[in-house]
Amino acid sequence: MSHRSVVSISLAIALLSAGSAAAQESGQHFWSGDWYLSVGVAGFSAPKFEGSSHNEFKFSPLISVGRQGAGPRFSSRNDNPSFALIDKGAVRAGIVGRFVPSRDDGDGNELKGLKKVKWGTEAGGFVEVYPTDFLRARAEVRQGIRAHDGIVADLAVDAFTDIAPDLQLSGGPRATFATSGYYDAYYGVNAKQAAASGLDPYKPSSGIQSYGAGAALTWKATENLSASSFLEYKRLAGPAADSSLVRERGSKNQLLIGVSATYKFNFSLQ
Repeated sequence: MSHRSVVSISLAIALLSAGSAAAQESGQHFWSGDWYLSVGVAGFSAPKFEGSSHNEFKFSPLISVGRQGAGPRFSSRNDNPSFALIDKGAVRAGIVGRFVPSRDDGDGNELKGLKKVKWGTEAGGFVEVYPTDFLRARAEVRQGIRAHDGIVADLAVDAFTDIAPDLQLSGGPRATFATSGYYDAYYGVNAKQAAASGLDPYKPSSGIQSYGAGAALTWKATENLSASSFLEYKRLAGPAADSSLVRERGSKNQLLIGVSATYKFNFSLQ
């Protein structure tokens, strides 16, 4: 097991321990209390693959589990499936995961001659903070499993406000960082691949992957059902932008636009 995997596992254990200790101090089980499960789906137009200059229509699930609370709550389609182990209202932390689909030349002619990227997962932890009742900052750090062996960190800040009783406008900046293990899988081109694809050889290092901004308009149809439309733009940077795949056959500019719907189930555990 690599030291990066140990970091991710250790983080999850530490958060579990903290949550269990707090529950024991209050004389309750860790799982006791009111919880919610939010599930949904998003449909959107997005680049065929990271770095592509062509878009296609895609779907993705939206899943989140956590404790009910009186504190502010905001969710974004950028949030990967997560489980809050610590929930203090203005501060939440827990474990997070992400399914990573495979990538091969069936996803675009630009990828012919490059190595197939296997499907896999990313697992790690998240922290989100509400410095005010209209602002949320969230960070996710995830270790790649099977698809790649790098570490990926997503940072996002969202301001949100109700422009009508059931209509919320939100948006803010985003940035992604990654280690060389991630870039090797998606942006690297070794000598054999260069000969087969016609791309220039490229060996990436670690660094920023992209920066940009996103916005969403969310309609709360009922107490538990909500729908939203969203628009996001990001520009590839660092090792991603320097890749011969992006420079010679793709684009640094990545645009995503779509709609989503989620439903929240409330339940209690003793």
